[in-house]
Amino acid sequence: MAKKTVATLQSSSKRLTKAIKMVKSPKTGAYTFVESVMAPELVNDWLNKK
Repeated sequence: MAKKTVATLQSSSKRLTKAIKMVKSPKTGAYTFVESVMAPELVNDWLNKK
């Protein structure tokens, strides 16, 4: 179960996107947030992989 939160960042001439997803820990069952800054084209691939 991943919640999609995307913010678009612009720095100089590059467009970057900060994506945040919730990941459930298999050991404790608690949810943690994983953040990554990447190109907008890569966001859906990153969110879909486990």
